[in-house]
Amino acid sequence: MNLSVNIGKLKLKNPILTASGTFGYGIEFTDFFDLNKIGGFCTKGISIEPRAGNPSPRVVETASGMLNSIGLENCGSKHFLNEIMPKIRDLKCAIIVNLYASSEEDFVRLTEILSKEERINAFEMNLSCPNVKSGGSAFGANPEIIQRLTKAVKAATDKPVIVKLSPNVTDITQTALAAEAGGADALSLINTLIGTAINREKRTFILGNKIGGLSGPAIKPVALRMVWQTAKTVKIPVIGIGGISSFEDVLDFLIVGAKAVQIGAYNFVNPAIAGECAEKLEEYLEKRKENIDQLIGSVKE
Repeated sequence: MNLSVNIGKLKLKNPILTASGTFGYGIEFTDFFDLNKIGGFCTKGISIEPRAGNPSPRVVETASGMLNSIGLENCGSKHFLNEIMPKIRDLKCAIIVNLYASSEEDFVRLTEILSKEERINAFEMNLSCPNVKSGGSAFGANPEIIQRLTKAVKAATDKPVIVKLSPNVTDITQTALAAEAGGADALSLINTLIGTAINREKRTFILGNKIGGLSGPAIKPVALRMVWQTAKTVKIPVIGIGGISSFEDVLDFLIVGAKAVQIGAYNFVNPAIAGECAEKLEEYLEKRKENIDQLIGSVKE
């Protein structure tokens, strides 16, 4: 059974990926399943210099998911290239590096630094981070900035560039079209929804940063709707993210038009879920005597 899909120039052995921020640098999950079974994984956000992240508490459980305010803590580009890459270079799945920066210039510089590593297969731009030159507002909220930034990063590398879209906008199809106009090879959506939580006894915010990103099963209906709308709007591949906690959820995203999926928060519940979903997808298609292209975008409207 051939489960391969093309995300621009990036060919995946199957459409199962893991989401940035929930899978470390990949090496943390090698004890739980064979990473070579999946299409690939997205590293946690990498910045030029190391980041300490936000003050604790950083995570709080919700009724059907979790809020996180990690603050993009990471080891920095130098440590990643020198210490992490040698440990994951021999994996037979795609390595997609998530990019974090707070200015257009740093996005370009970071892309140039990391592009020297041949084993990195693609980049994913995190546009939910604050733009320090625009008063701290997120890059992903402004279509003009998205188009310009995407074009600049594309010019700095010959590797595929995936733009990760924020759901915290009025119309996600407009930001999707902007990324496509900037030359993005693919889109991934959605990133987390902004939320908060209160300690009602102390009457204080639970998270050290007050607000955080909501992920987990609670956001699946929102993500599924946005992926469906976006896949109908753009011509480039869409990668679906948001609330995937079972193989059946994977099917839903592929049916509405996602070319691939990323599994996020549920990696914390079942660290082997990505490998299990890859196996179940193959079994499902064999049983139905379908190929992957017949499944993708098969929703009846």
